[in-house]
Amino acid sequence: MSSPSPVLSGSLAGFWRNQLRQWHWISSALCLVGLLLFSVTGFTLNHASQIEAQPKTQRVEKDLSEAGFNGLSKAETGKPVPAELAREIKALTGADVARVKAEVSEDDIYIDLTGPGVDTSVTIDKADGHVSYERTDRGVIAVLNDLHKGRNTGAVWSLFIDILAIACVIFSVTGFGLLWLYAKNRRITWPLAAAGLVIPFILFMVFVHA
Repeated sequence: MSSPSPVLSGSLAGFWRNQLRQWHWISSALCLVGLLLFSVTGFTLNHASQIEAQPKTQRVEKDLSEAGFNGLSKAETGKPVPAELAREIKALTGADVARVKAEVSEDDIYIDLTGPGVDTSVTIDKADGHVSYERTDRGVIAVLNDLHKGRNTGAVWSLFIDILAIACVIFSVTGFGLLWLYAKNRRITWPLAAAGLVIPFILFMVFVHA
């Protein structure tokens, strides 16, 4: 059997080189900003105890009107409160609860509006229609940290994190492929790649693993 011709081998190598370069720069463009964000927030999360936050809490105590009070009986668990009640809650507290599912018990109605870096809730006493609104803002760093963890961010942000993770995998795999192609001319390539694998393993076994 004859060996592959040098022309064919060179053509095949050129094809893969071009493909790797193409996918490498595309994936790097897609994950550039996201990777920077997650790198910065990874640092802030690792030093969370050293980065002091100054939470700001806002509280509102109001009573529903007669019309709003009458709407309490229509509220159901797992569904947004009736439109007229939602409008009154927004007028009293500024909170938009029109699309938020409520938790209804015998004594009260609880609506959780918590988001990244912000803890917000509305509680309505069913006996007297008293509305308690509380919002605690933990600052910009807390917002970024919660975005990193996907905490209270919703389905769309969760999907974005998944897409970013896939882009980072493609970026890493194509980067490895380019290392493989150019390693012959850069002798330090594989020692550096090995160090990137061995150093974390050693640190884990010596300083982390019990």
